[in-house]
Amino acid sequence: MDMEPAGSLAIVAINGRIARITLNRPKAFNALSQAMLEALQNAVDTVSADPTVRVVIMQAEGRGFCAGHDLKEMAARRSDADEGRNYYQKLFSDCSRLMLSITQSPKIFIAKINGIATAAGCQLTAACDLAVASDQAKFGVNGINAGLFCSTPMVSLSRNVGRKKAMELLTTGHLMSVKEALANDLINKVTSVDDLEAETMALAEAVAVKSARVLALGKTAFYRQLELPLDEAYDYTSKVIVENMMMEDAVCGIDAFVNKQKPEFKD
Repeated sequence: MDMEPAGSLAIVAINGRIARITLNRPKAFNALSQAMLEALQNAVDTVSADPTVRVVIMQAEGRGFCAGHDLKEMAARRSDADEGRNYYQKLFSDCSRLMLSITQSPKIFIAKINGIATAAGCQLTAACDLAVASDQAKFGVNGINAGLFCSTPMVSLSRNVGRKKAMELLTTGHLMSVKEALANDLINKVTSVDDLEAETMALAEAVAVKSARVLALGKTAFYRQLELPLDEAYDYTSKVIVENMMMEDAVCGIDAFVNKQKPEFKD
């Protein structure tokens, strides 16, 4: 089996407060091979640790955002002595770790999608905090068509769209149009292909001017409270907002608002 140079599969570019991670396997519709997952994990770890970065744009080369796992690579491992079990365990564990790393990162991730985002590619879209898609994009968890229920992709999918829509996609393998994706809260905005970059940057810049510390605090609280019962969620977020009020950036921001000035948050 040909080995891919992992470092070239996910390109990191940092420009001030906004970073980009580019999936760079266009001939395979950016399918998530083992090497691709490793490259993406390294990229996410790099931008998450950079103190200057506040927003990360997740984008892709070629005609598709991400077609999911590499089924050719997966099929080839059937010839392993254990019929691929150890490889599959590592593959899906690594993929789950990547998705968790995005959710647990203090940075805000924006998926910029043109073309297909299917199976684990749809999972990657849902794992990002925000998403902008061109009117050419399509989404789905279509593993069922190949006899594979998209069990891990459904975790992030079902935490974005409603249960009925998620189950429909998982059991039929149908692709969802960009309009359906917008209506079902998988993405934030639809734009033309020509305007995709500008619209994504506009969203990124709107977030990037905010306090990095407050964004990190708020992102952590957002995902944690979703998993709590209502009373516990209020108890938890009450504590969070008190801590937020004691932060220097909250003092600065509230004072600026009261005095009709523009806040200047520290990096």
